[in-house]
Amino acid sequence: MGLPAGERLGLDIKRTEQALMTAKSAALKVADLTVAQYAALFALADNPGISGAALARTCLVTPQAMAAVLKTLEDRGLVARSPHPWHQKMLETRLTDTGRETLRLADEQAVRIERRLAEEFTPEERDSLRALLARCVTAIQRD
Repeated sequence: MGLPAGERLGLDIKRTEQALMTAKSAALKVADLTVAQYAALFALADNPGISGAALARTCLVTPQAMAAVLKTLEDRGLVARSPHPWHQKMLETRLTDTGRETLRLADEQAVRIERRLAEEFTPEERDSLRALLARCVTAIQRD
Protein backbone atom coordinates (compact mmCIF):
# COMPACT_ATOMS: atom_id res chain seq x y z
CA MET A 1 0.00 0.00 0.00
CA GLY A 2 1.24 3.46 -0.84
CA LEU A 3 0.25 5.13 2.46
CA PRO A 4 -0.59 3.50 5.81
CA ALA A 5 -4.15 3.98 7.09
CA GLY A 6 -2.93 6.03 10.07
CA GLU A 7 -1.43 8.61 7.73
CA ARG A 8 -4.49 9.05 5.49
CA LEU A 9 -6.19 12.31 6.39
CA GLY A 10 -9.14 11.38 4.20
CA LEU A 11 -10.17 8.75 6.73
CA ASP A 12 -10.20 11.32 9.54
CA ILE A 13 -12.17 13.78 7.44
CA LYS A 14 -14.67 11.07 6.44
CA ARG A 15 -15.05 9.90 10.05
CA THR A 16 -15.80 13.46 11.15
CA GLU A 17 -18.26 14.04 8.32
CA GLN A 18 -20.00 10.74 9.07
CA ALA A 19 -20.32 11.58 12.77
CA LEU A 20 -21.79 14.99 11.93
CA MET A 21 -24.30 13.56 9.43
CA THR A 22 -25.33 10.77 11.81
CA ALA A 23 -25.90 13.24 14.66
CA LYS A 24 -27.87 15.64 12.44
CA SER A 25 -29.91 12.82 10.95
CA ALA A 26 -30.94 11.67 14.42
CA ALA A 27 -31.67 15.21 15.58
CA LEU A 28 -33.81 16.03 12.54
CA LYS A 29 -36.15 13.08 13.11
CA VAL A 30 -38.20 15.31 15.43
CA ALA A 31 -39.10 17.40 12.35
CA ASP A 32 -39.39 14.30 10.10
CA LEU A 33 -36.64 15.64 7.80
CA THR A 34 -33.54 14.16 6.27
CA VAL A 35 -30.29 16.11 6.31
CA ALA A 36 -30.73 16.87 2.59
CA GLN A 37 -34.28 18.14 3.12
CA TYR A 38 -33.15 20.29 6.04
CA ALA A 39 -30.30 21.72 3.96
CA ALA A 40 -32.74 22.61 1.18
CA LEU A 41 -35.18 24.32 3.57
CA PHE A 42 -32.30 26.15 5.27
CA ALA A 43 -30.98 27.42 1.93
CA LEU A 44 -34.48 28.40 0.76
CA ALA A 45 -34.98 30.53 3.87
CA ASP A 46 -32.09 32.73 2.72
CA ASN A 47 -32.84 32.47 -1.01
CA PRO A 48 -36.59 32.60 -1.64
CA GLY A 49 -37.45 32.00 -5.28
CA ILE A 50 -34.20 30.20 -6.06
CA SER A 51 -34.28 27.65 -8.89
CA GLY A 52 -33.82 23.95 -8.26
CA ALA A 53 -30.49 23.94 -10.10
CA ALA A 54 -29.15 26.86 -8.04
CA LEU A 55 -30.43 25.21 -4.87
CA ALA A 56 -28.61 22.00 -5.82
CA ARG A 57 -25.35 23.95 -6.22
CA THR A 58 -25.91 25.68 -2.87
CA CYS A 59 -26.55 22.34 -1.13
CA LEU A 60 -23.69 20.58 -2.93
CA VAL A 61 -25.86 17.89 -4.54
CA THR A 62 -26.74 17.02 -8.12
CA PRO A 63 -29.77 18.62 -9.77
CA GLN A 64 -31.34 15.16 -9.96
CA ALA A 65 -30.94 14.61 -6.21
CA MET A 66 -32.37 18.07 -5.51
CA ALA A 67 -35.35 17.39 -7.79
CA ALA A 68 -36.21 14.36 -5.63
CA VAL A 69 -35.79 16.37 -2.41
CA LEU A 70 -37.98 19.18 -3.73
CA LYS A 71 -40.67 16.74 -4.88
CA THR A 72 -40.87 15.30 -1.37
CA LEU A 73 -40.90 18.74 0.26
CA GLU A 74 -43.59 19.93 -2.13
CA ASP A 75 -45.71 16.81 -1.54
CA ARG A 76 -45.49 17.50 2.20
CA GLY A 77 -46.56 21.13 1.71
CA LEU A 78 -43.24 22.52 2.96
CA VAL A 79 -42.36 24.32 -0.27
CA ALA A 80 -44.33 25.78 -3.13
CA ARG A 81 -43.04 25.94 -6.69
CA SER A 82 -44.26 28.26 -9.41
CA PRO A 83 -43.06 29.37 -12.84
CA HIS A 84 -40.61 32.26 -12.83
CA PRO A 85 -42.33 35.42 -14.17
CA TRP A 86 -39.75 35.89 -16.96
CA HIS A 87 -38.38 32.38 -17.49
CA GLN A 88 -41.45 30.16 -17.77
CA LYS A 89 -39.40 26.94 -17.92
CA MET A 90 -37.71 27.75 -14.59
CA LEU A 91 -39.56 27.05 -11.36
CA GLU A 92 -39.12 29.30 -8.35
CA THR A 93 -39.20 27.58 -5.00
CA ARG A 94 -40.32 29.18 -1.75
CA LEU A 95 -40.99 27.99 1.78
CA THR A 96 -44.61 27.71 2.83
CA ASP A 97 -45.72 28.70 6.33
CA THR A 98 -45.61 25.01 7.25
CA GLY A 99 -42.12 24.81 5.74
CA ARG A 100 -40.93 27.76 7.83
CA GLU A 101 -42.31 26.18 11.00
CA THR A 102 -40.74 22.81 10.16
CA LEU A 103 -37.42 24.52 9.48
CA ARG A 104 -37.63 26.38 12.82
CA LEU A 105 -38.18 23.10 14.67
CA ALA A 106 -35.41 21.32 12.75
CA ASP A 107 -32.98 24.18 13.13
CA GLU A 108 -33.39 24.17 16.91
CA GLN A 109 -32.06 20.63 16.83
CA ALA A 110 -29.30 21.23 14.28
CA VAL A 111 -28.05 24.28 16.15
CA ARG A 112 -27.50 22.16 19.27
CA ILE A 113 -25.05 20.00 17.32
CA GLU A 114 -23.35 23.00 15.71
CA ARG A 115 -22.93 24.63 19.14
CA ARG A 116 -21.43 21.48 20.66
CA LEU A 117 -18.96 21.37 17.81
CA ALA A 118 -18.12 25.07 18.01
CA GLU A 119 -17.68 24.96 21.79
CA GLU A 120 -14.81 22.49 21.38
CA PHE A 121 -12.70 25.24 19.82
CA THR A 122 -11.70 28.79 20.57
CA PRO A 123 -12.73 31.41 17.99
CA GLU A 124 -9.15 31.37 16.70
CA GLU A 125 -9.16 27.58 16.43
CA ARG A 126 -12.44 27.69 14.51
CA ASP A 127 -10.91 30.18 12.07
CA SER A 128 -7.84 27.95 11.74
CA LEU A 129 -9.98 24.86 11.20
CA ARG A 130 -11.95 26.60 8.45
CA ALA A 131 -8.71 27.68 6.81
CA LEU A 132 -7.25 24.18 7.05
CA LEU A 133 -10.40 22.62 5.59
CA ALA A 134 -10.33 25.15 2.74
CA ARG A 135 -6.73 24.11 2.08
CA CYS A 136 -7.89 20.48 2.00
CA VAL A 137 -10.43 21.35 -0.70
CA THR A 138 -7.78 23.21 -2.70
CA ALA A 139 -5.33 20.30 -2.43
CA ILE A 140 -7.96 17.74 -3.44
CA GLN A 141 -9.05 19.79 -6.46
CA ARG A 142 -5.49 20.45 -7.63
CA ASP A 143 -4.53 18.62 -10.84
